[in-house]
Amino acid sequence: ENGARMRRVASVGVRDDHPLLPVGAELTSMPGSPETESTGREGAVLLPDLATSEAWVAQDPERAGRVVAYGIHSLVSVPLRARGILLGCADFWRSGKGPFGAEDVAFAEELATRAALSIDNARRYTREHTVAVALQRSLLPRAPRRQAALDLAHRYVPSASGVRGDWFDVIPLSGARVALVVGDVVGRGLHAVATMGRLRTAVRNFSALDLAPDELLAHLDELVARTDEETSEDGDSGEAGPLLTGATCLYAVYDRVGGVCTLATAGHPAPLVVASDGSAHQADVPVSPPLGAGGGVPFETSAFAVAEGSALALFTDGLVADRTRDVVTGVGLLAAALSQAGPDPEAGCDAAVERLMPAQPADDVTLLIARTRLVDRDRVAEWDVPDDPAAVAPLRRDVARRLAEWGLEHLSYGTELIVSELVTNAIRYGRQPARLRLIHESATLTCEVTDGSSTAPHLRRAAVGDEGGRGLFLVAQFAHRWGTRYQDRGKTIWTEQSVTAAGPPAERSEEDLLGQWPDDL
Repeated sequence: ENGARMRRVASVGVRDDHPLLPVGAELTSMPGSPETESTGREGAVLLPDLATSEAWVAQDPERAGRVVAYGIHSLVSVPLRARGILLGCADFWRSGKGPFGAEDVAFAEELATRAALSIDNARRYTREHTVAVALQRSLLPRAPRRQAALDLAHRYVPSASGVRGDWFDVIPLSGARVALVVGDVVGRGLHAVATMGRLRTAVRNFSALDLAPDELLAHLDELVARTDEETSEDGDSGEAGPLLTGATCLYAVYDRVGGVCTLATAGHPAPLVVASDGSAHQADVPVSPPLGAGGGVPFETSAFAVAEGSALALFTDGLVADRTRDVVTGVGLLAAALSQAGPDPEAGCDAAVERLMPAQPADDVTLLIARTRLVDRDRVAEWDVPDDPAAVAPLRRDVARRLAEWGLEHLSYGTELIVSELVTNAIRYGRQPARLRLIHESATLTCEVTDGSSTAPHLRRAAVGDEGGRGLFLVAQFAHRWGTRYQDRGKTIWTEQSVTAAGPPAERSEEDLLGQWPDDL
């Protein structure tokens, strides 16, 4: 358009001392100028004798004089168009030889066509890369929520060649436990980020069911297989999307009461354990096939003790493997870097990035380091539950005394009611052995009753004339959260209460309360 502002973005010539418009300088194209003429039509503009072009001289008379004096005498200006979009123009200047001719113009147009397509591809790639990075960062935790169980630090750096699907998460669980998750999906760009988002959401939803690591990965594996099957069916109609098969995931659960880490991995490298003395080693964990690639083979779980003050380092292969080293070599380098830094999470992240990560990583780099902390033993109380209904009253008194020692007398009424209901259910409907446990953390009081039966109670709608069936309704009235988790043998019913609560919560209707939990709990 007339008077359009243009900016010189690149310039190259036989000599560097030419007086042409420098890179970064702006030019306002005037009516009749070669840039205005070329961008306003489909073909190139040829000026065989610049000195006689009044419009070109009028744009910048002082510079035009220096250009002619330098010996530049001829110009071809070609529009840069790609996919129907005008990107700018390319100017070809000549000095020394005779003026440009018809063959030169044809060559310039061919060159400009190829250049415009390359520029547009780069522009599209840059835009998609920017969007993908922004989307991925929005899906990842900005900073893992501060956990009572762990000191956390992390690093995430997208690849220079196109964002991929690395991800991590830190998920609070019941019973003073926390889940650490890291994964990697196949592919790059927006498809990979979308896939990562689906898997991360699925892991969070499955973790809310208090599943063991191997069970969680089994559910995730089934989800991947089912989703890919549906995607393949859509492909028959030309609407296929990216496949999830081949994604890797490591799911670890740290129990800060027992100091035990339980984990399972689907094709993902095992974590490193950094002891408080600085020694580092890779955990001995059986690695199962990636998600969707195992044909339904069960995932294996590994459990090991983690001393207080030790650190767990979870990472993706982009940190340890590249064109110059394999995964084994990279893991050794990472262990050396973490050993030198010690169990401090921030220091470990800095040391790992400095030692292993190149300036332009070819793959996404993810590192999550968690230093462990145990619950003080005087904040945990446990009792055996005899197979006798008469044991309920003494247990309630013991619980009341322990709450008084912890300064939680304001929770005594609700906690005694919860204990009475859960212990009674364990005696009536469960199996021995049965145990009661209280865990006092900084913000929550957890009450757990464990027995040997896998049958779980569920919240039900008691009729007006029913004599029973309201126990769990009352538990839900006083508990902030409650649920069930299963072990190899038996189950644990748990509740959580906020220690800052001044008393029972505001009274709510039965329908409101029942609507908060699925009927199968």
